[in-house]
Amino acid sequence: MTALPKLDPIRELLLRAKTIAVVGLSDSPLRPSHGVSAYMQGQGYKIIPVNPTITEALGEKSFASLLEVPVKIDLVNIFRRSEFVGPIVDQAIELKIPAVWMQEQVINQAAAEKAGKAGMFIAMNLCILKEHQARFR
Repeated sequence: MTALPKLDPIRELLLRAKTIAVVGLSDSPLRPSHGVSAYMQGQGYKIIPVNPTITEALGEKSFASLLEVPVKIDLVNIFRRSEFVGPIVDQAIELKIPAVWMQEQVINQAAAEKAGKAGMFIAMNLCILKEHQARFR
């Protein structure tokens, strides 16, 4: 009898997602949000900066909020402090974005539960770059 392969929901998400909105993406190459997003862009993902304090990052126009992004978003990657996650998740729910990713040290249990109840995929306190490299390198 052949064992069935274990499902890896993070791998499946990263295979499905094409467009990633990065809330808190910095235009400074010294910031983790920039390095992580540059890596993901280099892996073929469309990166959409969401940061009201910049006009562009990684050659892409920046938007002040998720609600302003004019294209379908597959995943929201959050580089904001934990206390700012709630309204971001609310916007993601409103837009019916299927997945929310909270980077390392970004932990908001209430927002994660709310997103889960809305049927969204949740990753919390995980680095998307590290998770991608672990699965695709």
